[in-house]
Amino acid sequence: MSPTSPRGAGTGLSAGALPHAEGVLLVTSRMRRIIEIDLANECAVVEPGMANLDITRAASPHGYYYAPDPSSQQACSVCGNVAENSGGAHCLKYGFTSGHVRVLEIVTPAGKIVELGGKATGAHGYDLIGAFIGSEGTLGVTTRVTVSLTRCPHKTVTLLSAFTSMDAGGEAVSAIIAAGVLPSAIEMMDASAIEAAEAAVACDYPAAAAAVLVVELDGPAAEVDAQIEQVTELF
Repeated sequence: MSPTSPRGAGTGLSAGALPHAEGVLLVTSRMRRIIEIDLANECAVVEPGMANLDITRAASPHGYYYAPDPSSQQACSVCGNVAENSGGAHCLKYGFTSGHVRVLEIVTPAGKIVELGGKATGAHGYDLIGAFIGSEGTLGVTTRVTVSLTRCPHKTVTLLSAFTSMDAGGEAVSAIIAAGVLPSAIEMMDASAIEAAEAAVACDYPAAAAAVLVVELDGPAAEVDAQIEQVTELF
């Protein structure tokens, strides 16, 4: 039997989508239906080729979204996210794919269809989903995924601050976390990244900054307002 390499959209950077030279590429990109949006259980059942961002697009009219957000989320597939345990800019607060998958239907190398997990949260027993996610298709082929949906935050605010050095920016990050503030995302750019961004999109970052820190806060409006004051003071 020829080696078989399962593949979603093929957007990954870790070479997980590359097949064996004499093998078979098993592509799931045409399996992209939403089977169910289950608001009562705050989850969605989707086929493996479903694009990450399309889950959010389907759930957003109901006030929900799918939290894991790789940079390629417009194109990357859910099964690829499962294979790589994908994260994104918001994984600081919301975690990786493994924290948002409730049920996996897989086909084992022996050809057996197996269902792992359950819709209910807090299931007991061995964490077989945790073992499967991140295994890069070596344990089986994902054919259906049930993912948790997250309620859209009431308020989202992005703060930007410039620093005279990378060390100063790093100290600000440490101070924010030490103060008990958990941003939904933190990104820091050095002078080279700032220069490249300006050349590409003219984002008008502060001139001569050695580092720029971008902090996103989300949650209930009153909580976010309090965090804005706290983070600004720490900046």
